[in-house]
Amino acid sequence: MMFGNEPLGSSIMLAPMAEVSDAPFRKIAKECGATLTFTQMVSAKGVVENSFESLKLLAFSRDEKPVGVQILGNDPKYIYPAVKEIARFKPDIIDLNCGCPKQQVTRYKLGAGLLNDPVLLGKLVKTMVSASGGIPVSVKIRLGWDDRNINVIDNVKAAEDNGASLVFIHARTRADKYDVAARWDILADIKAKTNLPIVGNGSVFTPADVVEMKKNTGIDSVLVARGALGNPFIFSRSRSLFETGNDPGEPDKETLRSTIFKHIKLLEIEYTGAVLLNHVKKNIIWYLRYYSGINVLLEKVLSANNLEDLKLITDKHLDNIDLTQTDTPDVAEVEQRFRNKVLFWLAPKEVNKSCYQ
Repeated sequence: MMFGNEPLGSSIMLAPMAEVSDAPFRKIAKECGATLTFTQMVSAKGVVENSFESLKLLAFSRDEKPVGVQILGNDPKYIYPAVKEIARFKPDIIDLNCGCPKQQVTRYKLGAGLLNDPVLLGKLVKTMVSASGGIPVSVKIRLGWDDRNINVIDNVKAAEDNGASLVFIHARTRADKYDVAARWDILADIKAKTNLPIVGNGSVFTPADVVEMKKNTGIDSVLVARGALGNPFIFSRSRSLFETGNDPGEPDKETLRSTIFKHIKLLEIEYTGAVLLNHVKKNIIWYLRYYSGINVLLEKVLSANNLEDLKLITDKHLDNIDLTQTDTPDVAEVEQRFRNKVLFWLAPKEVNKSCYQ
């Protein structure tokens, strides 16, 4: 299976993430070596009903390709026309979300709510394949609903029997959410029991993680999610480590500075007003959370109320920090909070409590 000019086996991909994998984020990831990126999850029903927000989420530019679109749905009457419409834009893959663990999603038998029904999952995949016009169809799943209901093999089989081209597997259960380490060992067993390409996901934060997951499980590729937040360099570093055995290491200060400000410039094209400020704030924090002084930076960034101040704060912080000071208490504290939780932006009234939830 090829993505652009590269076979699946040499690819490292950026996962679809709500409020994260927008066009600026995808473009930066691609420039840093991501083989395939995904738009944010989009509602199949929203596409069919021409919801502006839904159509905006699935939009991508030609220079982003190869790019995938992920849909959320559980009803063939919406899935079929949604995929038909999405296929007109010619993404490189169309994925069905069967992994989102959020209660507001699963309560409607969406996302991970589909894990307990392999028959319906298979029916949805078959519907997608029939509507996709030859564009590959994939499914992103978890190991199961909880430890007592690990049925990942049944769901992989349902996807395979109904025409899926590959499966993305987040190596946690729905009940795990993001609170425990992903169970990579199960990926090897899954890979041995299917002919489908398998892409692994979960607890991938460093280039060493990427290489270890792939080599130790025999899977075909790796999908990076939170590990890419503020760290698009993980793609080029991982590719180098896998192909040559050499990790070029963390970016130098000027590479870090130029990447941050390029990202901010792309965000200025995409957003305006308070929405722009919130996106810029969270990305600045993500990029600089690895270095000493992050707690001081958090206070300054969260209190800023215009873009120029944010740029000045960031530039001055970069001037003053020592990139070798990564093993400090404030860095360890922020990184632990980051890894234990899903990192999304809080409502403005909550920012003084924490920027993590």
